[in-house]
Amino acid sequence: MAVRTSRVTDTLTDGRTAVWAAAGVLLLVLQVGALANFVVGLGIDAILALPGVDTVGFLTSLESAVHSIPTLLSRETIPNQGYYDGSGYEGTFLGLAPAMAWALRAALIYLYAFAAFGWVVWGLRIYRQEYRAADWTPRDDMINRFRGHKWGIFGLVIVFMFVTMAVFAPALGPTTVDQNMRNTYGHEISYWDSDTDSVETVVVGQANLNSLSQGNDRNIGPWTYDDYGRFHPFGTMQDGSDLFTFLVVGSRISLVIGVLSVALSASIAASLALTSAYYKGRVDLSMVLVSDAVMAMPQLLLLIMLTTVLRETWVSDLYSGGFLLALIFAFTGWTYMWRSIRGPALQISEREWIDAARSFGQTPITIMRKHMLPYVTGYLLIYGSMTLGGAIISIAGLSYLGLGVQPPTPEWGRAVNLGQDYVRTGSWHISLIPGILITLVVTGFNALGDGIRDAIDPQSDSAGGETAGAGGGA
Repeated sequence: MAVRTSRVTDTLTDGRTAVWAAAGVLLLVLQVGALANFVVGLGIDAILALPGVDTVGFLTSLESAVHSIPTLLSRETIPNQGYYDGSGYEGTFLGLAPAMAWALRAALIYLYAFAAFGWVVWGLRIYRQEYRAADWTPRDDMINRFRGHKWGIFGLVIVFMFVTMAVFAPALGPTTVDQNMRNTYGHEISYWDSDTDSVETVVVGQANLNSLSQGNDRNIGPWTYDDYGRFHPFGTMQDGSDLFTFLVVGSRISLVIGVLSVALSASIAASLALTSAYYKGRVDLSMVLVSDAVMAMPQLLLLIMLTTVLRETWVSDLYSGGFLLALIFAFTGWTYMWRSIRGPALQISEREWIDAARSFGQTPITIMRKHMLPYVTGYLLIYGSMTLGGAIISIAGLSYLGLGVQPPTPEWGRAVNLGQDYVRTGSWHISLIPGILITLVVTGFNALGDGIRDAIDPQSDSAGGETAGAGGGA
């Protein structure tokens, strides 16, 4: 009887796993084109910036091949750019108004993203319940504490929506980057001319010139149409381009630079913290002196100086200067993360199992990697999430000053700079909307870091859902 019950349980488990795997394959197939475009786009940008590389023809063919991969939630499947012919809309999805077609595509993209996140959570539950040997691990308590941390959940939602915006940037915008900024006079649009009661065509560049947002007299505000029937969720910019498209593409730039800089900072900080904690003495003292020397320098002035000096080098061409920014942030900001994890690393180095590992003849690198690194990884996640928010606001600040990411590549700080002269006019949206987004995203990363910290260390000062929410931020 027991054997039979075990077989039935195994069958049900295998069935749940098969359904979960099938759901994952379906989610991947639906958006494999978007994923391929994201990965190939980043790779092409990096390859083209390398000195001495002459593979433009091959890369163009590769990009065209990737774009031909069918994607469900794409501009081609759910188009929003069309025109009104006097009786209805032509060229839009199911004849919907451009605003409704765009809103439908955006809603489906975020619905897909949350479904993918739910699929991951579902898989973790199946693993915990059916395949993991242990019935309980300390991670279970950390996950449960985080689930009850409202401030941390708020941060997770904000960060998840920001990452979704960055990943699906090409499909989220009401128009393409090429049409909106790069090659406006190389594209035409059709529109309904009410004076002649006919469909006319005009190049996008000319349409943008007639759709400027430059104060009270000339302005296309949020959630409005211009004279050519184009819908603008956040209005237009001072040059007539669509602000929403500018911001979603800029979110990808900010995310890539931020993640790269934090990953490099975490690698440097973890390596130095484990080394100083293991050897102590003069090694630790030298690390303290080096970190104090770096922290003593004004970081903003150092960022401006390095960005200006290295602007003419080949490194500044990688990802429109984004790779250079990531390197500068990493090599000037690792000290703060090193200071944060040095204490926990020193505590771990005094534990009995470290002495036991030494007595068994394990090498220092093996001890640091296997026996010390796992215990500081949680701290890296905490301070990494908080540092990522700081990196995003620093990137925006440098772009606001005209440094960092090179124009015409979109970046949120540049939008704030371009619209600062119109803050008190009807074109307030050019600066205010990206400013609000920067504040919201940075707050989200700080809240997520607070939630992770309180989940890992319930004895921390801010632990306790409601109390943590009142003082979130770093």
